[in-house]
Amino acid sequence: MVSRSPPGYGTFSVPEEPADNSDANAEAATGIHVRQAASQVSESSSLVTAIMKTQEDGRPSSTADVKPSDPLALNEAIEQEHALSFWEAVKLYPTAVGWSVFVSIGVIMLAFDPQIVGNMFAIPQFKKDFGDAHPDGTFVIPARWQTGLSLGNPLGQVIGALFSAYPMERYGRKWTFFACVALTAGLVFIQFFARSLQALLVGELLGGLVLGCFVVIGPTYASEVCPMALRGYLTSYTNLCFVTGQLLGNGVTAGTATLNNHWAYSIPFALQWFWVLVILPGVFFIPESPWWLVRMGRSEEARDSLRRLASKKVNIDATLAVIAETDRVELEMEAGSTYLDTIKGINLRRTEIATGVYTTQVLSGIYLINYGTYFFQLAGVGDQDAFYLGIGFLAVGWVSTVISWYLMAHFGRRRIFNIGLSFCVILMFIIGILDTIPGRPSGVAWAESSLMLVWNGVYDLSIGPVTFVVLSECSATRVRSKTIAVATAVQAVVGIVMTVAIPYMINPDEANLQGKLGYYFGGLGSLCLVWSYFRVPETKGRTYEELDVLFDRKVPAREFKTYQIEGPQ
Repeated sequence: MVSRSPPGYGTFSVPEEPADNSDANAEAATGIHVRQAASQVSESSSLVTAIMKTQEDGRPSSTADVKPSDPLALNEAIEQEHALSFWEAVKLYPTAVGWSVFVSIGVIMLAFDPQIVGNMFAIPQFKKDFGDAHPDGTFVIPARWQTGLSLGNPLGQVIGALFSAYPMERYGRKWTFFACVALTAGLVFIQFFARSLQALLVGELLGGLVLGCFVVIGPTYASEVCPMALRGYLTSYTNLCFVTGQLLGNGVTAGTATLNNHWAYSIPFALQWFWVLVILPGVFFIPESPWWLVRMGRSEEARDSLRRLASKKVNIDATLAVIAETDRVELEMEAGSTYLDTIKGINLRRTEIATGVYTTQVLSGIYLINYGTYFFQLAGVGDQDAFYLGIGFLAVGWVSTVISWYLMAHFGRRRIFNIGLSFCVILMFIIGILDTIPGRPSGVAWAESSLMLVWNGVYDLSIGPVTFVVLSECSATRVRSKTIAVATAVQAVVGIVMTVAIPYMINPDEANLQGKLGYYFGGLGSLCLVWSYFRVPETKGRTYEELDVLFDRKVPAREFKTYQIEGPQ
């Protein structure tokens, strides 16, 4: 197959030094070249291609020792890149792993806030202080206010996610992250001191604007500081942070729900300052994304950042060349890095995939998690048991997300996403069927609640973590932050629809559907499954440049895994 790029596509070389025997022991992959014979593995560049061998005395070779590789040596280096194990990559990029995990803490804050708000509707003291009294002596937060309060986070995500891409591109990932954490610290005051639904609504809306930025910053940073072998783990870690935030939210509200004063709901709001105190001291030491620095023409700073992110066994100059070359190739293919470029040319398909997988999370029923405790109460399992089930609900999700890392390493992205979504759809329909049993036997409530636990486990084995991997891998590096921002915004818009609809569908003084919501989300999930089968590609084991080529050649999603990349010999 003929390459669409001009001669020299995907290559980088270092001027040859005079022959010297001391150089014989130093080898490094100094460039990238997309080429493949039928019997060879597909090849291109990534950070790991820059791994270098050390000299006999244990010191890393200098850039002066690097010589152009012959084709066989280059093929061997690229095979090693694709075969690099998880633990080998961790040893080469230990600080990249640590800082990626640190930046993703912001996602825990994002998930914690809507979870505690959703649980407030089940806290007796909150319902008494803010709800309407019913003739039977109970208190209920009106559906319109449940909707309004729950809208704060997704509505903020729409605006915050789209806005975040601008400071991320102008000021970098590090300082945008710092600004968001500092603003969150101030906005929590509104939530903490709110004593009316109106004031709490203002706090949620403003807080959501800032919190929406974290879900863009986290996966973007992770995808730009880690090698291919760690990409799936660190980007899917975003889902673990979501589950962690939700689990902590359930745990905190379960612990305070029995209090008979305003601390029943004030303590959960106040605990958001804990994450601010954890993050702020470390923000100043975060290495900036080398990909962003290269695009800004700050090569020396990018080199310093790479030194801080990688071990001494990594050839920093070769890594820097790989980043610059991949950026150059993408610039030739996409020619731009604006929001408009996310829907131009081949980027339109990439943005559709990113948006589709993220929206599938909402359409398959994930927003029920925010109402999990309330759902269990309405199902008839008892107030305190509902809180305990809510904790178990997310504990299952946490463990499942960790297990998903093993599955993704062995089975890829596409297969896990589609199989997991299939099971989620089936479970939702079963829940709906159980709820329509005539007379609704007493055991049905626990059966529905148990199936919701199973559903959440399947979700966090598949759809949940895989989404964030696909988000990062399908978006081009030049428009990654903007593609993730667009996907987040669209997902949040759909989330707003669900936020408006669910309280009216679930509340006892409205539609009172309870478990019959399984039919609703089962039907929507079925539509998503048809879409994902034809559109979600397999991206496991592909470098960013390989993915650029596959999208540029319009390879069908079902052929991504087996397609052989050919190019100039």
